[in-house]
Amino acid sequence: MSERPVHEHIRELSRELVALSETVLANFDRALEAVRQQDLQSGRRVKEVDDEINLAEVRLEERCLAFLALQQPVARDLRTIVTIIKINDDLERIGDLAVHIVERMPSLGTDVMEGYEFEKMGGAASQMVRKSLEAFINRDRHLAAEVCKSDEEVDAMHRLVFKRVGEAMKQDGSNTDQQLAVLSVSRYIERMADHATRIALEVIYLVTGEIVRHGEDSFEKLVRSLRD
Repeated sequence: MSERPVHEHIRELSRELVALSETVLANFDRALEAVRQQDLQSGRRVKEVDDEINLAEVRLEERCLAFLALQQPVARDLRTIVTIIKINDDLERIGDLAVHIVERMPSLGTDVMEGYEFEKMGGAASQMVRKSLEAFINRDRHLAAEVCKSDEEVDAMHRLVFKRVGEAMKQDGSNTDQQLAVLSVSRYIERMADHATRIALEVIYLVTGEIVRHGEDSFEKLVRSLRD
């Protein structure tokens, strides 16, 4: 670790985190498109990029831990590094979700992907991740709170998919494997939105120093406090 000012180190680590987020989001979009197009080559590329994401996640965590050991930051600087480590972990898990989606490719097809509007659902989840990273960059607790509230939109889409799959499986001749794959993809996108919410909550912790759990009461209390 060089003798540069602490804040320069933190800015560099933050930039690396943002760069990783862009790679993760691009790969997630690639996974959905690969399944929609039944593109095996793109599917393989998703897995290759995920290996790169895993390596980048490990490198960033190691750099953060080295920073903690050598610089021993306190107060806001300490919270920033802890937040970067946690967001880094969430991004790696989103990367894994892209691979899981591609693994469902054999059971899915273009008509299924379009029929369940997974592109729209995936776009909403991706936008949540982008906004949560923007909130991190700008230390914007209000934007982070908006991300948390928008999680319900993706949850509602997931519930609708679940309902439609249930109805389809009651019909004669229903392709059970395909419907289970549909449920899995919907769940993976919903999990991506959950990770975006986790990132947003970490941003709120970074800005306010308050640890907010996922309980509705605590979140609503936080939203009211942000309006004051």
